[in-house]
Amino acid sequence: MIKSLEDYVKGLPKAELHVHVEGTLEPELAFELAGKHRIALPYANVAALRRAYDFSDLQSFLNIYYAGANVLRDADDFHALAQAYLRRAHADGVVHVEMFFDPQTHSERGVPIGAVIEGLSRAVAEARRETGLTASLILCFLRHLSAASALDTLESALPYAGAFIGVGLDSTELGNPPSKFTAVFARARREGLRAVAHAGEEGPPAYIEEALDLLGVERIDHGVRCEESPELVERLVRERIPLTVCPLSNVKLRVFPTLHEHNLKRLLERGVCVTVNSDDPAYFGGYLLDNFVGVARGLGLRQAALTALARNSIDGAFLDEAAKRHWNAVITAYSAESALA
Repeated sequence: MIKSLEDYVKGLPKAELHVHVEGTLEPELAFELAGKHRIALPYANVAALRRAYDFSDLQSFLNIYYAGANVLRDADDFHALAQAYLRRAHADGVVHVEMFFDPQTHSERGVPIGAVIEGLSRAVAEARRETGLTASLILCFLRHLSAASALDTLESALPYAGAFIGVGLDSTELGNPPSKFTAVFARARREGLRAVAHAGEEGPPAYIEEALDLLGVERIDHGVRCEESPELVERLVRERIPLTVCPLSNVKLRVFPTLHEHNLKRLLERGVCVTVNSDDPAYFGGYLLDNFVGVARGLGLRQAALTALARNSIDGAFLDEAAKRHWNAVITAYSAESALA
């Protein structure tokens, strides 16, 4: 059966490994929660807020991102936020999600970390029960804050350790190398938590190496600047280290001028375990399906490449081996039955 590109990708089982739940806050929900908490937003309406999503770089995006998070105040807000995203992900053919959350963004406003985790966890449990989509949470540290703040955040989260599977590192990359957080990542690993980190988006390849060697991460979030170091690319291939690449985000934040110039296809052809993800889809104009379709059209990816990207997302996930075997078998069967013109 011949399917359209969008239909083929939608039916292709895939995991999303790089999505910030705060970055899924659509303007409609932002206004709804602002009304609930009687918060005055500096925008006249939903359309005006959506027009404000026009960024020149990572920092200008982060400024409005943190301002938007101000409407998230209680567990029900975080539940509503995650529920909306997980329903959208399921509609896009996502079968597993590993979702980032930023507790420091909220603790600085007096929101208890327990409220954040409880609301997100409730949405995760509902998604599995209602749709079969599995999801896990990864607690991220804000790298523009101090290492001491990160350690305090981890300690405050450990009573809820059963609710999240790992730790990550995000926010402003330049000037905040992974080495700044060596101690807190060592502490997290001693607690049995998995580790990932943003590196090589705006920062140099050396940041990727630091994340691997000093933080002990198992995945690199973004990582597209690895191409500047042939030796690093060879290592990523040799050690099968996944990169959670976010194509539409990269273009929006000027990492690449256009999708046509993105290096995802080159990295994939060199054997890097590249995955496709949405990052902050409400702000960057595209959820996972949009990213897959956009990069397929922009780079001329055919069925085999799209299937490989989906398989990479399963292989790169923190799923048990039985789940990986299951989803890889489903991907194989689906690609054999669904020919893409």
